[in-house]
Amino acid sequence: MSIFNEVTDLSFDEVEDIEKLTLRWLVQATMDFGFEAYEIFYYSPDNVKDVAEDITREIVDRLPGYNTTQRIFGTVDYKKARYIILPNQIVRQALFVDSKAEKSNLTATLQITQTSLIVRQIRGGEILEIPGKLPPIYTHNTDNYLSTTLFLHYCYEDSDEHHFLKDITVCCVPNGLLQERYNPDENTGFWLAGRNAPSLGEEFRVRVSFDRLKELASWRVQKIIVNNDTKSFENSWVD
Repeated sequence: MSIFNEVTDLSFDEVEDIEKLTLRWLVQATMDFGFEAYEIFYYSPDNVKDVAEDITREIVDRLPGYNTTQRIFGTVDYKKARYIILPNQIVRQALFVDSKAEKSNLTATLQITQTSLIVRQIRGGEILEIPGKLPPIYTHNTDNYLSTTLFLHYCYEDSDEHHFLKDITVCCVPNGLLQERYNPDENTGFWLAGRNAPSLGEEFRVRVSFDRLKELASWRVQKIIVNNDTKSFENSWVD
């Protein structure tokens, strides 16, 4: 008997529990990285998108857990095959973490390659169903990995030729196996129209509304506030 529990045998609640556990880890890893992120944003002359990617890689490299040697692929800043150790089982996980750097902390833009959900929404009066290009279950050889997608959204403002980091939103996008819970039809979900121009041949993009996602599951969106007075990061976990 294998010590691994097959991903295909997981219940929807178990998928959610794994996503919640992974989000907790990422929030804590971000808190541990702390004010370094603020200083990197402030002093780096690089483009904010590049700065955000560098910070995310450093944060996730500190993420606790059990990594495997298996290489996985995806259009995100950080991807890693891992083991999730639970009291009664071990599950293989394909972890995908991306960076977003924007001046608004209300939404975040995703590429269709960065979600395993079918994007169901109304755009321009038309009902759309665009399948995400990330598989809910990532398979390599005979091993299955549960795809878990998170991102770190860095909200900043510019002043005096410096980037001032205001807050970081840590978000977990539901796995496609949870489609009927989070986006069963075009009228129920958390998507907003993305910033892409089909007339120019740009690839489909979509935006996550943090408020809408919080209405469906408040724990999926966690905010870390930068306190300039105490030079610290502050977070109160929302369950």
